[in-house]
Formats: sequence, structure tokens, C-alpha cells
Amino acid sequence: MDMGTLAPEPEVICSKHYFKLGLKVSGKEKSAKPRVLSLLSTLLERSIKNTESLLESTKRKDVITIFHGSRAPSLGIEQYLDRIFKYSCCSPSCFMVAHIYMERFIECTSAHLTSLNVHRLLITSVMVAAKFIDDAFYNNAYYARVGGVTTKELNKLEMKFLFGLDFQLHVSVPTFGSYCSLLEKEGTVGLQIDRSIQACRISESWSNKDDSTCAQIAR
Repeated sequence: MDMGTLAPEPEVICSKHYFKLGLKVSGKEKSAKPRVLSLLSTLLERSIKNTESLLESTKRKDVITIFHGSRAPSLGIEQYLDRIFKYSCCSPSCFMVAHIYMERFIECTSAHLTSLNVHRLLITSVMVAAKFIDDAFYNNAYYARVGGVTTKELNKLEMKFLFGLDFQLHVSVPTFGSYCSLLEKEGTVGLQIDRSIQACRISESWSNKDDSTCAQIAR
């Protein structure tokens, strides 16, 4: 699914938000952590907290999906995003596109983003985004090692995710720009963005070690 670089050009969107999120990097900035990772993790954590509180207060049970784990991993969302960014070598824009994909998936499937599924949704959405917008990307076996799941499982997650999106992977320039603007507001104003997303923690225990080996999941 190598479709070439389809990420919107920074000049077309809003360059102010684009650069502030770290979506345009070059030279010495290439190894720096893009701001989008911190903002996205904050947004996801808040969304999960609100969703889980709502589910608990209303005594509603979440629908278990293939993305759910039996318990939350020890690796936090921001740490997990940092790990994916470090070892996947995907462009920063992939994380914005992955965020859009996750919201689409949640909306289309009526699922809830909780601490039990957020990690699997993240590694799957980032991998799909990288395949769709980056010129170069790794195979599923490599992403599985980075994400702490088996290749067989990631293959299943990818297919479930794609069918959940009805294979609608294109993100228009206006949509991309809107998400950039909203995420920037999340960081500058602390504005709580009402999202349909709900994150989950995986059933396995993810490694906290900062190394190139896969984060093994405890079964």
C-alpha cells in the first residue's frame, strides 16, 4: 500500500500550527521529539478518563473488541508514542493522520476509546498512516516488534481497522488543517476538545525499557 507522500504541504495548511506541532522538521530538528506527540497523548488521556468515568457512572459495559486487552499496559500513552516515533522512523504527520483515523474508526464502529485498547489502536493507526502517506515504511513484522504485539496479531488488527474505516484513508487538506488547529488549541489554551475517540490500555504489560527490542506483552 505504498501510495507515496500524500501528506498535505505545510504551506497549504496553516504554517503557524504546522510548525508549532513539529510536523515540519529538517536538519538538526529531525531527531527532536515533535510537539504533536505530547499534545496527542494529553488529548487521548483526557478522552479516556472522561469515557471511563462515564461508563462507570452509568454502569455501562464497554463492547470488547480485538483491540482490547485484559489489563492496561505499564507503558503510558506518551511513552508509547515516543517509542513508535523513535523506532518506526515515520514522519510526524503520520501521528496526526493516525489520530484522524482513530476518530473515524471510533465513530464508524461505535466503539469506546479506553485504557484497554488505546495502545493497539495507536500502533495500528500509525502503521496504516505510514503506509499511506510516507514514501518509505517497514513491514508488519517490524511494526509488531515496535508495538509489542505479534506479527500475526498486528495483521489481524490492521485488517479489522481497515474494514472499520471501509478503507477510506484519504484525508483532505482542510480536514488535516482543522485537526492541526484543534490540537494546537489543546496545547495553548488547554481547550478540552469533545471527541468521539475513547482510548484503551492493552491487556498486556508493555516494556518501559528504551531499547530497539520489542516490548513483550505478558499473556
